[in-house]
Amino acid sequence: MVETQIVARGVTDRRVIDAMLKLPRHLFVQEAMASQAYNDTSLPIGEKQTISQPYMVAIMTELLELTGGERVLEIGTGSGYQAALLSQVARRVFTIERIPSLASRARKIFDTLGLTNISMKIDDGSTGWAAEAPFDAIIVTAGAPEIPQGLIGQLTPEGRLLVPVGDHDSQLLTLVRKSADGDFTVEKSTPCRFVKLIGSEGWSSTD
Repeated sequence: MVETQIVARGVTDRRVIDAMLKLPRHLFVQEAMASQAYNDTSLPIGEKQTISQPYMVAIMTELLELTGGERVLEIGTGSGYQAALLSQVARRVFTIERIPSLASRARKIFDTLGLTNISMKIDDGSTGWAAEAPFDAIIVTAGAPEIPQGLIGQLTPEGRLLVPVGDHDSQLLTLVRKSADGDFTVEKSTPCRFVKLIGSEGWSSTD
């Protein structure tokens, strides 16, 4: 998977590559889907949610430009695979999941793998985690119609926010870089399609 889907498609961050080589992705999917865990595709994990395509997890992690000492917030734990990968390339990971059953399953996997640097809570992640802010990086694993401005406020100076921005059918990975004086720049890159970020302005929770 790593050689043909990740490295072959341009991911070069050695720390991301090594972390993906170590993580057993099949533990993060439903047992009936275990044989497909290393395929180049997203998979259902229940509750109308999915585990992202391996390449998307890799490229999103690489875009954060982590060096190992960061505190990272993830919005949308889901299967837990992205948070587990982040735990290998950052000092501390905070992750928020709104669906209790998914959060419980992910927590059990983290404990099984001995990932002790991941903190989790069950909540609406669209407002971030103010009590633990600021963060060096924030990654949103759900689509939003626009950049969540409140999350920029939870970044450290020179922090990064990565979020898929667009409509229901397609988004672009959008990287926001916050400067030391509080201004920010925006870079758009890879096309993607994520389930929506609950609580995002402009999208109702029943869509």
